[in-house]
Amino acid sequence: MKPKYLYHGTTKKILGKNLLPRKAKDLSKNPKNMHKAVYATNKKDIAIAMALISCKGVNYSSLSFNHKPYGAIYIGWPNQKYIYLYILPSKTFKKMGGNGRQYASYKPVKPIAIKTLRVKNYINLIRKTTKKEKTAFFKKRKIKINLKRLS
Repeated sequence: MKPKYLYHGTTKKILGKNLLPRKAKDLSKNPKNMHKAVYATNKKDIAIAMALISCKGVNYSSLSFNHKPYGAIYIGWPNQKYIYLYILPSKTFKKMGGNGRQYASYKPVKPIAIKTLRVKNYINLIRKTTKKEKTAFFKKRKIKINLKRLS
């Protein structure tokens, strides 16, 4: 059964009244993650973590839908004061992926409410990665980066 509300986290307030479908960014270029849609989740903390890993100052990151902290940051750290949480009606959304927490709407979605959140109050939802995790992440994606310089 679909939840009544879904959540979408972002670093900027929308212009206009609706969230518009956009092509997702996925470093793994996984086709199932590349739809032009409005993405949302049934778990508020995951939506907030998604906004945090997209903040100014974060260069490489990933998101887990299964355990806290949800966001992992490989390079950088959030460098802004506020993020936004959109509370959305689930009417036009369809379930995506195997974990049952991600949804997509191929139509514009009008938020029910928008909350402004202080980044520092939700920092527990993300973490910095270890050097071993960074090495594995960049190797898997064939990204050449000097990790010694970043340490």
